[in-house]
Amino acid sequence: MRRFLRLTFLLAALSTAAAPAALAQKTKLKYPKQEPAADIYDATEKPAEPLGGAEAYGNYLGDKLNYPTAALQAGVQGTVEVTMVVEKTGATSNWQVTKSLSPECDAEALRLVKAGPRWKPAEHKGGVVRQRVTLPISFQIPAGAEGASTTATGTTQPGAAPTEAGPQVITPDEPARPVNGTEAWFEWVQQVQQYPAQARQRKVQGKVMMEFMIEKDGSLTNIKPVKRLGSGLDEEAIRIVKLSPKWQPAKYKGAPIRQKMVLPILFQL
Repeated sequence: MRRFLRLTFLLAALSTAAAPAALAQKTKLKYPKQEPAADIYDATEKPAEPLGGAEAYGNYLGDKLNYPTAALQAGVQGTVEVTMVVEKTGATSNWQVTKSLSPECDAEALRLVKAGPRWKPAEHKGGVVRQRVTLPISFQIPAGAEGASTTATGTTQPGAAPTEAGPQVITPDEPARPVNGTEAWFEWVQQVQQYPAQARQRKVQGKVMMEFMIEKDGSLTNIKPVKRLGSGLDEEAIRIVKLSPKWQPAKYKGAPIRQKMVLPILFQL
């Protein structure tokens, strides 16, 4: 009898201990299924958008874009498309070029997107989700300022007769370049730059696009801004280019020729 009572008590105890576990299992099944963290949406009910709006983001791209010198020299212009993922936190990740223009422009487009402001994440079915976004980054040389244009005085293409319209435009075999390289030249620009007080007070920053002619002896002439910022920045850009050391002139069939160049002078507070 006692043995029977012990067995009955043990079975009752086991049933009591198992009940909460079974109840917990049933309760767990009632929770909604969570979206896997790896899910990335291409389309959502409420798409991701830059903080501050699309117009502010477009202004950021225009202000911070540094046109690659090699692309300017070659007259490369067009659009690079960069695809990225806007995370649930508003940060961006997984950047990649999905439409290429040139290696230099591709690298600059990636730099811009990676350094860009945070986004407001996408929303779908009442929750915050990750979204894949594709951005077009435009590289457009100002009208009349093609960096690849080369004016060769007294030089004509083989077999071509000189025209009365003026010097013929040709493409050099070796483009003009700073003696110590483009990167060193831009570093020199930053060293000699004197930020105008008026521009600093007004918090004006950006790029002044400067056009100039590189003569056969490497000197710089015909210096003028083709895209201005005002507040004294245009005059400072002219001063800088006039101070520039000589360049290695462009060459065509082994002979030095004159070349028109357009380069940005960056002003950043």
